[in-house]
Amino acid sequence: MSGTRPQVGEVLARTAAILAVGLLLCLVALPLLSLLVKLPPAELWRRLREPMVLSALRLSAVTSLGATVAVVVLGLPVAFLLATKEFRGKRVIETMVELPIVLPPTVAGVGLLLAFGRSGLAGGALQALGITLPFTTLAVVVAQVFVSVPFFVSSAAAGFASVDRRYLDAAATLRAPPAYRFFRVSLPLALPSVLAGAAMSWARALGEFGATITFAGNLLGRTQTMPLAVYTALQTDVDAAVALSVLLVILSFTVLFGLRLAPWASIARIRR
Repeated sequence: MSGTRPQVGEVLARTAAILAVGLLLCLVALPLLSLLVKLPPAELWRRLREPMVLSALRLSAVTSLGATVAVVVLGLPVAFLLATKEFRGKRVIETMVELPIVLPPTVAGVGLLLAFGRSGLAGGALQALGITLPFTTLAVVVAQVFVSVPFFVSSAAAGFASVDRRYLDAAATLRAPPAYRFFRVSLPLALPSVLAGAAMSWARALGEFGATITFAGNLLGRTQTMPLAVYTALQTDVDAAVALSVLLVILSFTVLFGLRLAPWASIARIRR
């Protein structure tokens, strides 16, 4: 009897785990499968060549790539600082950088509007320079940078933190300047995590919706990215919305799956 009870408990635990995994997979997979089987391949291809879809695709490609470049340029020194230095207020900065992950996107859009709008905190200064942000393509990039920067900084900081200090000490002993130590020692060793963070930031920027529609609007050919085009098409043309959704699913899946297959991504996971 004493040997039977553990076996029964083990069977029940295994059954509960299988049920939980099955239910979770169904919850995630069924909506994606429903999108993929909704349209025949020929109809899907025809829909993807429609002017509205192509316009949204081009705009999303340009803005998401621009946002990713901005995130890398601005986030790289921040990630290095947070990973290698201890200073007063560090935890506050880390929290501020990561806040967009949990902040509702519409709240982010309202904040951007109040900060960079014509009557916003920085709006007057931008107006004096002849720069108008809200409801422009540049506003789309700004919104995408805001929501995607935490993914890059967190990943890059983890990469910099994993660099063996002995390599930096050896470079310092050889009197290598700080810039040389960063670009020739720290950055190459942390590159897998940096690339992984950049890829995740790009994927997040590509799928951004709430902050974009609040801060940049939904103007065809100007601010209407693919997620916004899905929202618009859903009200008048469900098949076009499905086609755009399938394209976004494929792109997102490719990025995530590629991160798990790429050798440099595997190295990044091992280091963490």
